Amino acid sequence: MASRHHIAISQQQRGGVAPVNKQKAAAGADGKNRRALEDIGNLANLRINEGKPQPQINRPVTSDLFLKNCQHYMQKQVAVPTDRIAGKGSTKATAAPVAGVAGKGAAKAPKSAAVKPEPENVIEISTDSDESATQVSASSVSFRGGKPSRKEVHTLTSVLTARSKIACGVIERPKELALNIDASDADDQLAVVDYVEDIYIFYKHAENSNRPRDYIHWQAEISMKMRSILADWIIEVHHRFELMPETLYLTFCIIDRYLSIETVTKGELQLVGVSAMLIACKYEEIWAPEVNDFICISDRAYTREQILGMEKGILNKLEWNLTVPTCYVFLVRFLKASACDKEMEHMVFFFAELGLMQYSMIMYCPSMVAASAVYAARCTLRKSPLWTETLKHHTGFSEQQLLDAAQILVKFHSVAHESKLRVVYKKYSNEELGAVALHPPATRLIEDLLKASKK
Repeated sequence: MASRHHIAISQQQRGGVAPVNKQKAAAGADGKNRRALEDIGNLANLRINEGKPQPQINRPVTSDLFLKNCQHYMQKQVAVPTDRIAGKGSTKATAAPVAGVAGKGAAKAPKSAAVKPEPENVIEISTDSDESATQVSASSVSFRGGKPSRKEVHTLTSVLTARSKIACGVIERPKELALNIDASDADDQLAVVDYVEDIYIFYKHAENSNRPRDYIHWQAEISMKMRSILADWIIEVHHRFELMPETLYLTFCIIDRYLSIETVTKGELQLVGVSAMLIACKYEEIWAPEVNDFICISDRAYTREQILGMEKGILNKLEWNLTVPTCYVFLVRFLKASACDKEMEHMVFFFAELGLMQYSMIMYCPSMVAASAVYAARCTLRKSPLWTETLKHHTGFSEQQLLDAAQILVKFHSVAHESKLRVVYKKYSNEELGAVALHPPATRLIEDLLKASKK
């Protein structure tokens, strides 16, 4: 139990008893102002005549007796029965009753010498608040193996939240391994830190709904080489116009999607590229180039009416659906997860633009192309480790899943300097972009990693 009151009558004056509180005596004499929680058995059964000398009470209480009583209590640890619990103002054993406490019908006690209290019959008093607190604590704690242990309680809110996350496919981030890459942007409202994870979950689901199909085999007049020539020219025009990188990746997305559902002739292929870039500029750029600019850049091969007519035809075929996740949106996120410097950033975009030129890369989804560009760049720059848990968490791809696509990109790097289509290589050989194209390709490293993964 909590605190207990051990009450014993001590001799304050020789030949007399302890003085009685006048307020308690008056309340007891009335018999109507009795405490609500007191037991009637605790009331004295004798009214002491006032003015008469009281018999001397000899009650020796020694330190040995007190120690024995404490040991008896610690061994028992049993609550005192309610019929023996005394209220405030009562003695330990059968002592002389307090004057003026007995109610009506109480008998007078004989004037006899007090009996010595027995040590084993010590009455220990505890307040009602102490007993209730003890009962509450005992009911809320379960004892297993002699040691108290509080039972873990799962609230309804926590259960419903966990089930909702499982139903929505939300996976908890491993806190010990994956770093919070958005912590530095917590105060930047444009970074939308509260929603960025949900945005990229949506991108991962939506990237497959508008992917281009393998169209070369049923295009009668178009080959993979012709597409590579068109891609090389578009990257050069984009660089000369100093357009946004989003415009470049959206242009290729529009071209491949249109060619997946519409057959075009050899002479219309460049017209498709010009019109697709015009659409992407209107969608992404603040100051978009005019139609005359595209007429000049294409050496007046097409008229204004032809460009605008193809623009309308492309938009109708695509059902005006241009808001699709391109490779660029994943590149930005994966670069942030890589915690890279400028050299690493230029190298990643170098591999991404090499992938734009090659038709074989459309078999991979945009997020895998972006992750493979990051992995190929880390292999080329000999970063350690080549793939981190943070990158694995944010990209959704393991190192083994990226080896095949990264090998294709590294192969393009190894032959870029001797290829006739060298716009990307020349662009990233410039010092302004870190001359990252001049780094030796990581062909040997990728091959060793592939051999190790197959064992």
